[in-house]
Amino acid sequence: MKKIIQTEHLSKHYQKIRAVDNVSLEVAEGEIYGFIGLNGSGKTTTIRMLLGLIRPTHGRCFLNSQQVKLSNFSLWEKVGYMVETPYAYPELTVKENLDIFCRLRRISDPMAILRVMDHLKLAAYADKKAKHLSLGNAQRLGIAKALLHNPDILILDEPVNGLDPAGIVEVRELLQHLAVNENKTIFISSHLLDEVAKIATKIGIIHEGCLLQEVESARLSRLLKQRLLLDSRHKKLAISALSEAGTNCFLNEEGLIESYDQSAIQNPDNIARLLVNKGCPPTRLVVEEENLESYFLRAIGKKGEGGSE
Repeated sequence: MKKIIQTEHLSKHYQKIRAVDNVSLEVAEGEIYGFIGLNGSGKTTTIRMLLGLIRPTHGRCFLNSQQVKLSNFSLWEKVGYMVETPYAYPELTVKENLDIFCRLRRISDPMAILRVMDHLKLAAYADKKAKHLSLGNAQRLGIAKALLHNPDILILDEPVNGLDPAGIVEVRELLQHLAVNENKTIFISSHLLDEVAKIATKIGIIHEGCLLQEVESARLSRLLKQRLLLDSRHKKLAISALSEAGTNCFLNEEGLIESYDQSAIQNPDNIARLLVNKGCPPTRLVVEEENLESYFLRAIGKKGEGGSE
């Protein structure tokens, strides 16, 4: 599969601070790459280097097999982007802002503005000044500018920041449509980890400037830990009965009996039957799977533990 976005040993150092440290990643054509990390982890710095806004200390970036550098002007004809704050001319309307961007991009298609406003539910705000837009609609305007020239590559920093739940779903569906039906390659950074899990085909975890892990979304479910949680009016008896049956369990901080025993997780009905027969029936029995946020915190926790080695 064709590689559209690549970085090779990408690093950016500010004196003794390593904002990005030796990051190598690849994004294939039609893929949605979710770049997740804490504030200050290096997400935006990486994006700025991908866009040629700052120069790497070491390493290289490639878009569409072309190295990102000042001399490659033609590269940006097929790239749409939004970094951090979605800037707009505050005294101009939504339509006027998009019209100016059309001129800058030399877009001749008369329907381009109407099409992108329709995609992002901005038609109702066409004549509203940008300074009067809500945070969510200002974000929509930023995404609209990125999409206006119908780019093959979209690089978006926190694209759903400020959107309400309905808006988040709309943008998610739009990006999925662009990737699946129009074969566009999309690179998004976000701190909304569970939202990234719903949209990305690959997830990269960055922490303290280092790319800790890349996970295909198809593999993610196999990496998320599962646990069995149960409660009983006779907790000590229940723990004793489970232990005698060979099921490892413990009383967690919430006062619930917790087990990571795979046999118990896969056969909760057997656990319920055992406890009923032992005279300590469960009042609660549930199998839980950790979400992406928990997995992410576990991943960066491993990084912290490894730092002292």
